[in-house]
Amino acid sequence: MRKMRKVVALAMSAVMAMGVLAGCGGSSGTSSSKDGVVTLKWIQVGNGMPKNYNKWLEQVNPYLEEKIGVNVDMEIVPWGDWDNRRSVIANSGEYFDILFTDQTRYNGEVSSGVFLDISDKVKEVTPDLYKMIPEDYWEAVSLNDKVYGVPTYKDSSFSEYFIWDKDVADKYGIDINSIHDFESLYPALKKIKEGEGTAPFYMSKSGAKVMIDMNFDNLSSGSQVIGVNYDDDTKTVVNPLENEDILSNLDIIHNMYKEGIINGDAPTADDTPKYHTFFMAQGWSGAAKTSWGPNYGIKNCEAVQFGETVVSNKTVQGSINAIYSGSKHPDEALKLLELINTDTKLRDWFYYGVEGEDWQYTEDNKVERLTSDWGMAGYTQGSYFTVSQQVTEEFNQWDEVKQLNENAKPSPMLGFSLDTSNIQTELANCNAVFEKYYPEFFTGAQEPRKLLETIKKELDTAGWEKIRAEAQKQVDAFSGK
Repeated sequence: MRKMRKVVALAMSAVMAMGVLAGCGGSSGTSSSKDGVVTLKWIQVGNGMPKNYNKWLEQVNPYLEEKIGVNVDMEIVPWGDWDNRRSVIANSGEYFDILFTDQTRYNGEVSSGVFLDISDKVKEVTPDLYKMIPEDYWEAVSLNDKVYGVPTYKDSSFSEYFIWDKDVADKYGIDINSIHDFESLYPALKKIKEGEGTAPFYMSKSGAKVMIDMNFDNLSSGSQVIGVNYDDDTKTVVNPLENEDILSNLDIIHNMYKEGIINGDAPTADDTPKYHTFFMAQGWSGAAKTSWGPNYGIKNCEAVQFGETVVSNKTVQGSINAIYSGSKHPDEALKLLELINTDTKLRDWFYYGVEGEDWQYTEDNKVERLTSDWGMAGYTQGSYFTVSQQVTEEFNQWDEVKQLNENAKPSPMLGFSLDTSNIQTELANCNAVFEKYYPEFFTGAQEPRKLLETIKKELDTAGWEKIRAEAQKQVDAFSGK
């Protein structure tokens, strides 16, 4: 595998009651064809079916007919229904042509035979699609040297940021560009807490759990309690919770929690309020102006990177589109995926909605948004790099995303996926232990080193050592040891 200097670039999940499928023409569970035009069923997650979906089809389908001789029938499943709906799709044999998937289920869906092996077909039928996506992306979605899905060429590397209300930081003389770690973050947020009288670092119960993803490859295991450090050339499988760098940061977070810099209800908070003085998020710095600021009520929002940009199987697998193993039209499905990844006009329709109603082009070929309620999730569809720039953006944010991808530090385990068939029970038990304790561990609600001892004892009882041994055996075989 070549070095990952030219790669990479983040998620979600099922049951939509069948009655909610009104407006989805292909809900009968079969593929259809009319006058030689194939209708492809594509299932994604998002905010549910758009109210103006039929008007959207009237724009999209004639274009698709002309370009590749197909129509599309979309099912957009609401976020809250996605886990259950996806389970039904995977376990019932329900017909579809293309299904959005990600790292949470991709391996399992491949193992159970849901998806088609497209290793050769993607090169033969859609060579332009294959060429536009970096080789290492294809490796990241490969299982047993076979490709079962098309990775989305977007922000699939991982960069974490400290995001600030710059006006508040300036009020207290804080130089945010000099703060790249928790050691320097602590006194800055303490100054804001003392001046404002409220907790500036509002956390939900996920806390700083992201520190695992910043430092460890979880081997596509679906677990947060095993991994290989990105800096470890020996590829030794360990428990990331025991990592000293993570523990040192959690010591600081614990002090923040005790001093009221972090909100007291963090371990139980499912969400955060609309406005944020400060928070952490994965993305790119330009998102401070295009997304984070508008979404969280911050007029002068700025982001400063915290940690390195990394790429792993997990980051690439944040968005994949796979073809059903029983699809009657796999070639056409691949051609549709190729077109949405390479054709800006089609990409804009999927990303922004109905032209003339949700958005319109300006004279300089930028996009002016007319509404903000388009229900399809852009990251589930295709490359970001063919999406037109919005008129409100002073810069093309996708240029930054592409640069982050190209300079991302590759995980030493890129291309490796753990076979979990012999450790399913132990993984489920250990994951249950993690779910039980992570809110208090990563929000600083308890002293991390003391809590870690409790977690380790329960992990040992749950079978952690068996998982580690099996994982290490497979990692060693992958590394040729």
